[in-house]
Amino acid sequence: MLYEFYQAQVDLLAPVRTAARFGASLARAWDMGAYTPAAIRHLGAIANLIADSGLTHARPPFGFESVRVGNQMVAVTEEAADETPFGTLLHFRKDSTVVQPRVLVVAPMSGHFATLLRGTVKVLLPEHDVYITDWKNARDVPLSAGSFGLDNFVDHLIRFLETIGTGSHMLAVCQPAVPALAAVAVMAQTGNPAQPNSLTLMAGPIDTRINPTKVNELAQSRPLDWFQKNLIASVPWRYAGAHRRVYPGFMQLTAFLSMNLDRHINAHVGQFRNLVGGDSTSAAAHRRFYDEYNAVMDLPAEFYLETVQRVFQDHHLPLGRLTWHGERVKPSAIRRTALLTVEGERDDICAIGQTMAALDLCTGVPVGRKQHHLQSGVGHYGVFSGSRWAREVYPRVRQMIQVTN
Repeated sequence: MLYEFYQAQVDLLAPVRTAARFGASLARAWDMGAYTPAAIRHLGAIANLIADSGLTHARPPFGFESVRVGNQMVAVTEEAADETPFGTLLHFRKDSTVVQPRVLVVAPMSGHFATLLRGTVKVLLPEHDVYITDWKNARDVPLSAGSFGLDNFVDHLIRFLETIGTGSHMLAVCQPAVPALAAVAVMAQTGNPAQPNSLTLMAGPIDTRINPTKVNELAQSRPLDWFQKNLIASVPWRYAGAHRRVYPGFMQLTAFLSMNLDRHINAHVGQFRNLVGGDSTSAAAHRRFYDEYNAVMDLPAEFYLETVQRVFQDHHLPLGRLTWHGERVKPSAIRRTALLTVEGERDDICAIGQTMAALDLCTGVPVGRKQHHLQSGVGHYGVFSGSRWAREVYPRVRQMIQVTN
């Protein structure tokens, strides 16, 4: 009943948000600059906040139309290089003859769409041929497509790397660090020629026993049955994935909001002041952030529960117990792929040391081909987005790709 209750609430509030959007448009029409009555400004601000408060379950656009390659602006076209019921290998094809290193960006399947990494892709795009895992909203995937667990995630990464071809590079952000490392290990164990030249793991939970965060403690505080009974729901009948068991995206967003509730409340109070004060630039920036933040996707239940158990509760990878379709995953088998790990000094989701643990697991990689970067002054999102990512983290990623290309 959890999903049905949420959907009923959405349906009930839809007319309210429609009315709020109409009220906001009236306030804009009556805006007379400095001569606008304070009451109209306040009512308009309230209407805007209500209108913008809803969630969306559709992927926002990446919005890349052109990019500078060298001294020339070239067009960018989004193309599906490969596709399955659960995900698309999205290629940002550039109208250019310049040959650049091919990079697969592995987006998290953790409640938000791949567009959450728009800032990551934007920085990579001028100097790299970029692909990304564009995961689909599980509530839109029919039951006939089958299940999707952690092994299937690994399958997709191997398949996508094979599609891109030999000599590529892979960069995994946050949650997919574990399946990304597992995919490369499996490819090394089987002699797959599409093994990437380099693997960059950014703020990912390789070993959550190290400096446990609140997220890690929550996963340890409850048995798996509790997560299944309290956080898993069935998709309502009206959607293509009707009756599929999922971890709803709105549940994940609620968890994210609760971790930094004061920050989000202050942000919305600030937005009210921006709107009342006529600061359109700050208001637009706030709206862009929350339009993306409030775009949520459901996760297949089996993938969510397996991740909780195998990654956060039982620590299969660092303990050498992780399997892929019943076969033991051996990071020590990796030899050809160079490894870079990146962490944030203030990361309260994936703490210092959890990602770097991958370096110790990959004993077959020569020491000279293993690197670590600790980025000072940033939290979780600052590792892969924002000015510090562009100025300080990205040069390390670019260097790793250049020397191994």
